[in-house]
This record gives sequence, structure tokens and C-alpha cells, in this order.
Amino acid sequence: MTLPPDRHYAVDLHASAERMPQIRRILAAHLRYWRLEPHIPSVCRGVTELLANVHRHIGPGARCTVELRHDGRRLTASVADDGPRLPALPGTLGGGLATVAALSDSWGTWGTATGKVIWFSRRLAAAPAPRTPLGTGPEVTAQPEPLTFLA
Repeated sequence: MTLPPDRHYAVDLHASAERMPQIRRILAAHLRYWRLEPHIPSVCRGVTELLANVHRHIGPGARCTVELRHDGRRLTASVADDGPRLPALPGTLGGGLATVAALSDSWGTWGTATGKVIWFSRRLAAAPAPRTPLGTGPEVTAQPEPLTFLA
């Protein structure tokens, strides 16, 4: 089985309730393009929970980065923020992290020089065939340039 090339998308934003619908639409569009439609509800819900935690624990409008990575076998979503406090361990999960744990095959966190990253991943079934641009032959494959916007 040939795996598709690694795919990556990242967006820097302010964690705010007003931006959540837009972020979910953007993430869903990337997952549709990557032919990962069955994962849209779980990934969007998990990222929403992580962004709500940023808003709740760091403050309204806190800056963070949301990333999606797809290597053909796993889909990983992460949220990086500037908050120094790492979340509770799995035995003491509550609220948003309990939801993230339930929606994923694995999750974790690590500290960075400026804050932390919380991630979750889902195993994928068989790798989807890459899409080709309209009007091109099967020998041409394309991946969109990552879209990045600052909120």
C-alpha cells in the first residue's frame, strides 16, 4: 500500500467563542479535501474542546495555533498556547479533555519554551486516493498550499 504524502495545515488565531464556527468550517474543508469526511465531527469537536479550554484557562482572546497533520495512517490535531500549566493526567480528566480522550485513539501534551501543546490523534482506515485538480490527468497530483490567517 502506498501512503499519500504527509499533509499539514496550521492556523494562528485568538481563542474566542465568536471564531469557533469559522474554525470548524476551515478544519472541515481541509478534512474534506483530504477525503477524511468520517473524521470531521470528531476532529472539529475535539479542537473546539481544546480551544474552549484555552479560552477558559488562559483568557478570552488568548493566542494559539491549531494544527492538523495527516500521514496516511493517523490524523493528528493539536492546539498550542502560551499557558504554562499542563492539563490534568488521564486519571483525573474532566470537561473538555474527557471529551477529547473519548473522541481519539490517543492524546497527550508537552511543554514548550513558551507554553504547551495538547494533541489528539485518530487512526485512519485505508489511505484515500489523492485528488487531482480539475482538468488534469491521473498522473498529476496536487496538494493545496497551506492557508494561514491571523485572527
